[in-house]
Parts: sequence; C-alpha cells; structure tokens
Amino acid sequence: MQRLFDLVISGLSILVLSPLLLPIILLLRITGEGEVFFSQDRMGKGGSLFSLHKFATMLKDSPNIGSGTLTVQNDPRILPLGNFLRKTKINELPQLFNVFKGDMSIVGPRPQSARNFSAFSEDVQKNIMLVSPGLTGLGSIFFSDEEAMLTSSVNNDEFYDSVIMPYKGQLETWYVNHTTILIDLKIVYVTALKIIFPNLRLNLSKFFDGMPNPPKELQKFQVS
Repeated sequence: MQRLFDLVISGLSILVLSPLLLPIILLLRITGEGEVFFSQDRMGKGGSLFSLHKFATMLKDSPNIGSGTLTVQNDPRILPLGNFLRKTKINELPQLFNVFKGDMSIVGPRPQSARNFSAFSEDVQKNIMLVSPGLTGLGSIFFSDEEAMLTSSVNNDEFYDSVIMPYKGQLETWYVNHTTILIDLKIVYVTALKIIFPNLRLNLSKFFDGMPNPPKELQKFQVS
C-alpha cells in the first residue's frame, strides 16, 4: 500500500508540475553556472546508497568553500535563483523522480549524506535504515529553518553535531516507531502549511502527540 501510494502521488505530481519544472530547467541552464541538477549520494533503506536529485541552487564547488557541507542563512554561495528555489522548496521537486523510482517515499526520515548520517548514534542509524527515506517527514518539518538555526550558533559544526543531529535523530526514531497512515497524512498537511506560509512557526507537539521535546537551544524556533 505504501509503494502504491508513493507511485500514484509522485506520478501525478510529476505530470501536474511539469509546466513548472520545464521553465525552471531553462532558467537554471541560462543563469548562474548553467547547472540544472545537483546530485549527491544519500543513505537509503537498509543502508544502500542512492543518488538524490535537487535543482542546483549553489556554486558547484560549494563543499570546498565557506562552511563546507553546511548551509547557513544568507549563505553567499547560494545563486540568485537558488534563494527563491530554496525558500519555496521548489529545489526539492526533482526528488519526486526518486520517489517514483523507489529510492524514497513521500513521507519518511530525511535522507542524509554520509557525513551527516555518521553524526547519528549507532542505534538511531539502525532505526532509520528500517524504512525508506522521505521527501518530507517530521525531521524535515522541524528543521525547515535549519539554516537560521546554524546561523544562531558560534561554531556551526559543533552546534550541528551536538544539538541539531541528536534531536533530529530523536524525531526520526519517533516517526519510525509511531508511523501510521494518519501520522503520514498529518506530516503532508503540516508540510503544505510550511510551504504556503514559510515563516509560520508551529508547535508540532499539538499535531504529533508524544513527540520528543526539542532541546532548549532549539525551542525558540517553534511557538509554545
């Protein structure tokens, strides 16, 4: 049922959004560095790697410039069109093809790069690999403003590894242990709210009863 749901939703979305995707591909080709897609190996179900696709929003050599693999608020490496694509989450739409192919699901833990995945504890890693990664998920929603969270810290890498990733691991583990059709529908609904109202701050515990509370360093990024 899950795979059927993913196939239907991703297939219909690709068809409906095609008139939007094609102009973006053209604009990316003639602006910035001419790159259309950014692809990166991510951890999938069972520990298998797959190539995740996004629209290119940053300089090609970004991992070797500035804050490396971490993106901060107002990051100078982001291309002009990239700001719009990232803010509206349009840059994530090519992952619909990952869902259609079977690499991902519509809802699940956010697929991590090898560097980020290694920041999870071993128990969290094992838990996350039990399910397919998702285009959206509980962790994706809470950390939709991750760039601002990183900007609020003095040491980006330390803050990411000691604060962001442990809590992200708690959220993803909670989802894996409590996943139901209702939870997935709630995640899709809240994701839509965040896309339509990008500055909206929500108390996710009102939607997901029993989810782990954020550490004090992250509490200011959601309303009470």
